[in-house]
Amino acid sequence: MPIRRKTLAVSAGLLVAVATMPAPAEAAGVQLAPHRAVYAVELEEASDRSGITGMRGRIVYEFRGSACEGYTTNFRFVTQIAARAGGRVTDQQTTTFEEADGSSFRFLTRTFVDQRPDRTIEGVAAVEDDATIVTLSEPEETEIRLDPAAFPTAHMIDLIERAAAGERFYEKKIFDGSDDADRVLTTTVIIGPEKTEDEDDPDAIGAVADAPFRNISVAYFDEVTEGEGLPEYRIAFKMHDNGITRSLEMDYGDFMLSGTMEELELFEVEDCS
Repeated sequence: MPIRRKTLAVSAGLLVAVATMPAPAEAAGVQLAPHRAVYAVELEEASDRSGITGMRGRIVYEFRGSACEGYTTNFRFVTQIAARAGGRVTDQQTTTFEEADGSSFRFLTRTFVDQRPDRTIEGVAAVEDDATIVTLSEPEETEIRLDPAAFPTAHMIDLIERAAAGERFYEKKIFDGSDDADRVLTTTVIIGPEKTEDEDDPDAIGAVADAPFRNISVAYFDEVTEGEGLPEYRIAFKMHDNGITRSLEMDYGDFMLSGTMEELELFEVEDCS
């Protein structure tokens, strides 16, 4: 679940070279685990420029589906922010559905600030003729043509496949419907070696307590500004080969958050037969 949902009411919008969509998960040998994970979020550091003096929150991430039926995610990120200009509570709620073959992606994000509606982004993206066509219904009806890109679950499957093959660094474009859902981002991915334990591992809980993992770092670059060398956003996390992620580090540039998994519930894997 690399999370790149950066609404927070600090910016507009959670829990990887151009490539074609990968094959469905089962055909590729990757079985993503349907699950529900809860993360406690804390502020690690903030620059004076950010104006932020404190932040804490909670992420609830639910992933369901299979390589035969497609994948559904429900994501909620509630954050209490203290700042020199005053405090606020943001609540971002995102629901997505991705076809198993990576051909289309539906998304709906509602953001609330201090329990009042702030903005809604809703639409569908589809791969057509070497392009990603995004059709928005909210905040207004419009169609956007973007470069070809992977959608989030296809992106995760590709990452797991590359890790298993021994790849350690690569670039890939992604569209995830975040921010204004009007752009593709280039990601650079660094994959660490497989590990079975860590001296500082507070969220090795439940079904992943003794499971191998890899340290992953993903940096997101805007296509227009990527030549400047600095990513818009970076996330680091521990990834298990079933797609469960934990020990999150979310770097927004002016501030950094950490996310520690506190709860993990596994769901039954759907039988394609």
